[in-house]
Amino acid sequence: MSTRLMPRVVLLTLGLLLAGCGTSPPNNFYVLSAHEFPAPSGATPTLGVGPVTIPEYLGRKHMVYNRVENTLQVANLDMWAEPLDSGIQRVLMLNLTGLLNTQDVSIFPWRPERAPDFGVEVNLLQLDANETAAMLTADWLVYRPGGNAPINRRISRLQVPLPAGATEPGQVAAAYSTLLFQLSEIIAAAIASDHASGSAASTP
Repeated sequence: MSTRLMPRVVLLTLGLLLAGCGTSPPNNFYVLSAHEFPAPSGATPTLGVGPVTIPEYLGRKHMVYNRVENTLQVANLDMWAEPLDSGIQRVLMLNLTGLLNTQDVSIFPWRPERAPDFGVEVNLLQLDANETAAMLTADWLVYRPGGNAPINRRISRLQVPLPAGATEPGQVAAAYSTLLFQLSEIIAAAIASDHASGSAASTP
């Protein structure tokens, strides 16, 4: 190739590369959402939410779903707008404040002198979606900080159907939000039951 043509070829190649970069599709960002409630008006019971732990394979910016046996699909362009464990903790906190009508909620860790009436720990064991359903499995614990024994500890397995066809990331985020609300309902019921029995026992 002529040395006089070489600079033109280099410039043309660079131009094509830059044009290709300029047409790259943008990233899509998704968040988990809490259930909608009226603003809470109560002050009891006081709650502490956390820690919330998730499987290591979910601790990334990109969404992970469509598990087939032992295969994971990691989305290229679909990303969480916040760390997934933080988003789950935020949604659980908002759901529990609404379900229990309490404004006094704190995030773990809290000060020992301001320990809440109830602490909630959640260890997420599974959060997956395929072409038919989204699934959540969580080992959760409700306890009284400073107490000697847990109030309630259970492994909950939940599932919601997804529309037929290819799995869409927006549908996955919405389904995960629904699953977290269902989990919040189970946890809130355990707290409400113990709180009611404690209140009844203290009434003369």
